[in-house]
Amino acid sequence: MDLILLVKAAVMGIVEGLTEFLPVSSTGHLILTGSLLGFHDDKSKVFDIAIQTGAIFAVIIVYWQRVRDTMLGLGNDAKARRFALNVAIAFVPAVLLGLLFGKAIKAHLFTPVIVASTFIVGGFIILWAERRTSVARVETVDDMTPLDALKIGLVQCLAMIPGTSRSGATIIGGMLLGLSRKCATDFSFFLAIPTLVGAGLYSLYKERALLSAADIPLFGVGLLFSFISAWLCVRWLLRYISTHSFVAFAWYRIAFGIVVLVTAYTGVVTWAD
Repeated sequence: MDLILLVKAAVMGIVEGLTEFLPVSSTGHLILTGSLLGFHDDKSKVFDIAIQTGAIFAVIIVYWQRVRDTMLGLGNDAKARRFALNVAIAFVPAVLLGLLFGKAIKAHLFTPVIVASTFIVGGFIILWAERRTSVARVETVDDMTPLDALKIGLVQCLAMIPGTSRSGATIIGGMLLGLSRKCATDFSFFLAIPTLVGAGLYSLYKERALLSAADIPLFGVGLLFSFISAWLCVRWLLRYISTHSFVAFAWYRIAFGIVVLVTAYTGVVTWAD
């Protein structure tokens, strides 16, 4: 295996882990990073989706007690069954829309310019959401109703547009729909487990003809670095949101998006689709 290719896989894994659960769009960052590294062929697109599983392992470990209690309580605990049902309800819209429109979206929207534009738009939406003064009606994930879960699931579908951010859509969307910042963040993380694992397995199955045993080291490095960086990021973010808003991420999105657009239109950087 080419050492340079493994280094690229490590870089992509770090980018995935650091951005997956922040409201800044991991897919957008992977598209841009892959463009800079020359890592953007068909196999790399499968790689980008597959290494999300490493980030999900980090979430499972951080929330292991809740994941374990829910799985063990499905047979006799009403609270565990209600929580699992809410996650399932929120998961369904992305599955349906992904199957219907996923191929078209990847063919037409996975470009650096669209990602940069979506970065900027999303940044202004976060600023607007943070300036709204509202009292949360749902404090914890256990207080959520199936209707709350369905609304979050529909909002998550916006993240099919690269640059939107799955975490950003579900967290900010959840806050706008009446969830507390902590509740929206927790539910976003839990919803990520079936969403990203499902996307990864589906992508690997659908594109299995592109892969071979020789790709195992490449994917292994990406998964490892994705896991490590995501574990550090999730632990940090849970502490951060207890005393901070998401305004800093909004300004980062806007600034980063402007830089990409300016470098693209001036020719300073040749961003590959």
